[in-house]
Amino acid sequence: MEKRGVKEFLKRKNVTITVQTYLIDALGAMAFGLFASLLIGTIFGTLGKQFHLELFNVISEFAKSATGAALGVAIAYALHAPALVLFSAATVGIAGNALGGPVGALAATVIATELGKIVSKETRLDILVTPGVTIISGVLVAQFVGPGVAGFMSWFGSLVKTATELQPFYMGILVSALIGIALTLPISSAAICIALSLDGLAGGAATAGCCAQMVGFAVLSFRENGVGGLMAQGLGTSMLQMGNIVKNPKIWIPPTVASMITGPVATMVFQLKNIPAGSGMGTCGLVGPIGVYTAMGGGKSMWLGILFVCFLLPALITLPLGELLRKAGWIKFGDLKLDLK
Repeated sequence: MEKRGVKEFLKRKNVTITVQTYLIDALGAMAFGLFASLLIGTIFGTLGKQFHLELFNVISEFAKSATGAALGVAIAYALHAPALVLFSAATVGIAGNALGGPVGALAATVIATELGKIVSKETRLDILVTPGVTIISGVLVAQFVGPGVAGFMSWFGSLVKTATELQPFYMGILVSALIGIALTLPISSAAICIALSLDGLAGGAATAGCCAQMVGFAVLSFRENGVGGLMAQGLGTSMLQMGNIVKNPKIWIPPTVASMITGPVATMVFQLKNIPAGSGMGTCGLVGPIGVYTAMGGGKSMWLGILFVCFLLPALITLPLGELLRKAGWIKFGDLKLDLK
């Protein structure tokens, strides 16, 4: 009876302890928080420096400084936090991001939000109790968990980057394929790359994988979805195809093979580099190519690399491979159809 009572209480408080809630919904919301602060700030900063627009530089600094708060609010929103918990999550996000980076903000905000939801409106002093519990628990988690999380993510990210520099061919394939797959899955490749501080050649490989998925699915499904689908996937997200992938996983083969080819092309032929904020974004809003430009600063090789790795090669590889799979009957007309209404 006691166990049943706890379950009913958590259900009433909208506390759902599942992998979907914490590693998909919360992580996905974390990406929106990053885009609304760090990523957009990086874009403004690049434009400000290149075109000498001081206003853009100022906007960039303010946007980047809001990263922690944006993360906290975005994650709490995804967890359906009531108002006081949602607003308090801004402080938790700042503490978590400062002490443990984006993953630290994720851990601190998830725990603080759930505890805040549990005590929300349970006392007559709700105006004090709810934000107090949320902020205190979140800051404590950030202090105890944050440094360890930040250290591990930094170590793992350095390992990936070092391995990519030592083995640009094999790691180019691996990083490009895995980050590209993450971009299409209902998780956040951008959050993963930022959490790992994935820059340099590894960032370039990640960019190649993301672009291969987005541009690949955009051109592969053009006959079903037309120009609207081309833009929605090519400049939006290949995640739109996730429902179709579940129905027929074979449609994922052409873009993934393209990523395994463009990855080593990025690392070995053009030696493309990126910054963490752009590595996991692909062609979404052209953030990936802008990140490459921010990291490399121009040059003929860079522009050719962006043209071929981010746009031409994904299309040129995916289209004929897709046609072969269509002729083999693995992909049928309608398998890539999107509901864009």
